[in-house]
Amino acid sequence: MSRYLLDKFLYTVDRDPELTERYREDPAGTVEWWEAERANVILNCHADERSTWLAFTAEEREALAGHDHVKLFELGAHPFLTLTLFIAMFERDHGPLEYQIAYARAMDHLRLPYPDIAT
Repeated sequence: MSRYLLDKFLYTVDRDPELTERYREDPAGTVEWWEAERANVILNCHADERSTWLAFTAEEREALAGHDHVKLFELGAHPFLTLTLFIAMFERDHGPLEYQIAYARAMDHLRLPYPDIAT
């Protein structure tokens, strides 16, 4: 499991409006493409500089493809990253603050200690 890679996915997708829409419409395809094309690109470095070892686990891929923010949190993804990205994707489908309230309710069963989200 790589919390770094989960957070990197959420961060990079959230900062690109076209990629955000792509992830909303085709989550599994976007996750597959991103993992193949962007997962090993080193942030803030020359475009040709890459690592070779980063990959999602099957569980991470499934949670990302299913837009499962609760599972992503349980896997260690930072909740601010999932919240901001998921608001960008789904808030338009709901009334004021409805999505944020539903997001919080879905995580209501979680108790301290929360998963480690340190990076």
